[in-house]
This record gives sequence, structure tokens and C-alpha cells, in this order.
Amino acid sequence: MRRHFKDILLFIAFSAGFYFLCIVLWGQLLPPSFSANLLYRLGTHGFMNSRIKDLKSRGTVDILFVGSSHAYRGFDTRIFTAHAITSFNLGSSAQTPLQTEVLVERYLDSLSPKLVVYEVYPATFSIDGVESALDLIANDNNDMQSVRMALRLNHIEVYNTLLFGLFRDLFDLNSDFVESTQNGQDVYINGGFVEHQLSYFDNSAHYSSRTWKLRPYHCRAFERILGKLARRQIPFVLVQVPVTRELYDSYANNSEADEYFMSMGSYYNFNELISLSTTEHFFDADHLNQNGVLIFNNELLKILQDDNMI
Repeated sequence: MRRHFKDILLFIAFSAGFYFLCIVLWGQLLPPSFSANLLYRLGTHGFMNSRIKDLKSRGTVDILFVGSSHAYRGFDTRIFTAHAITSFNLGSSAQTPLQTEVLVERYLDSLSPKLVVYEVYPATFSIDGVESALDLIANDNNDMQSVRMALRLNHIEVYNTLLFGLFRDLFDLNSDFVESTQNGQDVYINGGFVEHQLSYFDNSAHYSSRTWKLRPYHCRAFERILGKLARRQIPFVLVQVPVTRELYDSYANNSEADEYFMSMGSYYNFNELISLSTTEHFFDADHLNQNGVLIFNNELLKILQDDNMI
């Protein structure tokens, strides 16, 4: 019986090693078109690689911004600098609370912010979180936080990409990679913000009625993050960045999402607080153009100052 058990353990160890070797060869030698369940992309449209390198050269800040592309396209750190407020934007594309949790665990201590501004878009609580996980795995060094995130997502593409990412990290194969600061109409700005060349949304989109469905595992991660901030006595504010009125109104249960976020702490839904023009203040249905960013950031600054948060 003991011999049989030992043979099983040896087979498992051999199989795991062989699978890892296959993943390494697969990722290193095959083009992405042959890698349906392994997506390792250094440098992306969200500039996560540049943002992480930028962060590691910085000290403490007054404000830390976290969240999705609404965060890194919505909070312009230069505007806050102009008001003598230091900040860093740690947003990433499609960032769900599972990825926010990883980033907070890794970098909260080094940035030691006086305030965390957490961008909360109900969509990032509704999607699966795979896209942002892959972005984070490829563009930051992996650790036990990556493993926990993968286990919580339990997705084959995340597992495979993490294994390949661990191999790349082990041999420091990404050390020479330098991401361009410009990608199409987007430019990375030191401090984490991404500026989009000024353009205007044509408002040709039409939306059918739908509802938000917040995933429980994202809500649990979100609540763990807020718990950590509370234990560290770091104040936070939850902010919903404006989207076009047509997109916002297509969701029938915005009030339900508002109720959840309001129950978690100080919350401001700027879709309800400021009036913006779809064709003048957005470059697509989801994202403010620079004119909209300026209006939104100035209103946010006023609220934070009036509430003595900065």
C-alpha cells in the first residue's frame, strides 16, 4: 500500500513538471494565435508595465487612486499636483476588486497614502476578472498574491499564464523590456495617468435595457480591501466616474449599486453630481476626454477639500 501511494505521488510530481515544461515551451516558442489558453502580453494599451516601474521609483503620496480604466483615464495626477497634492494612479484595464486587492497588498505600504480614492464602476464587479488578471501577471512580478488571485478566479487561462509568468520572473526575462510611452492616441503620463488625444464621441451608440449583477467574490474582495484600509486607519472615498448619460441610463438598477456602495463608506456617483455633454466631454461611451477630465477632477477636488479629506 505504501509503495502504491509513493508511485502515485511520483506520477503526480512527474505530470506537474511535464505540464510546466509544456507551458514554458508553448509560451516561448509558439505565436499567440496558437495560445488560446495562454495570453502573456508585455506592455498593453493600459500601460501597466510603465505604471509599475514608475511606482517603484516613487515615495509616499497624499492620494492613491485605484480602479479600472475609468481611474487611469479619469484621475489626472497633474491636476492634483497643481494643487500641491502628490498622488499616484494605480488603475489598470478592467481592474476588478481581485486585482485591486493584489495591488493594495503589494504597494500600500511603500506609497503610504493619506487617502485612497477607489473608482467603483459596477461593471468591474460584474465581469469575471480574467482580462485584468492576465494584464497584471504579465506586467508585474508575481508572488503569493498572484497565486491567491488565480485560485479565486479558477480559470485555465489564468493558471497557464501565471505558470509562464513565474518562469519569466524566475529567470528575469523581462528586465530589458521597455514600453513605449505612446500607443496610438494614448500617452502615458508619469504618475499613472493616461491622456487620450483630444477627440469627441459621435454618440451613435444605442443600448438595450440591462441590469448590473455584482459577483459575490468581487464584493468579498472589495470588502477585504476596505477592511485593510480601515485597520491601517487610511481614509478612503468611493467614486463612480461619469460615463455617457445614454450608457448610464441603459442600466435599470443603478440605484441598487448606489445603495451597496453607500453602505460601504463615503461614496460619490458623479453621474448624478455633474452634468456633462456626451459629444463634448467624452471620447467614447465609457471614458471622459481631457475636457471632461478637467471638469470632473476639479469637482472632485472641491468635494474632497470641503469634506476635509485633503
